[in-house]
Amino acid sequence: MTTDEALEILKTINEMYPKFNLTKRKAKILIPSLKQMDYTGVLKNLSAHVMHQLYPPMLSEIAAYPPVTEKDSSLAEIEKWEEEAKKVTPEMKQHFEEQFEKLLQKKGWN
Repeated sequence: MTTDEALEILKTINEMYPKFNLTKRKAKILIPSLKQMDYTGVLKNLSAHVMHQLYPPMLSEIAAYPPVTEKDSSLAEIEKWEEEAKKVTPEMKQHFEEQFEKLLQKKGWN
């Protein structure tokens, strides 16, 4: 969700629930959380909330997150590193290990 979309969600809550009283301070606090969510899903959940609830929603009540991609990006990055590590020759690994040992001795961490 973009900042403009997050602000649109907050304005909608403010219009539907006048006691919500949207302030710059509230927006500054809520927008970062909304930006992590899926705009269409939040709007759908907000519409359902408005139909059944007298009070403004907590973000957790209308939260909707984008679907998780095929793999978490950090996991994909680790797998990429493992693939790259497989390409390193045994001689190069030995060289790195020797250099690392020298560094540890130099720093007195052995």
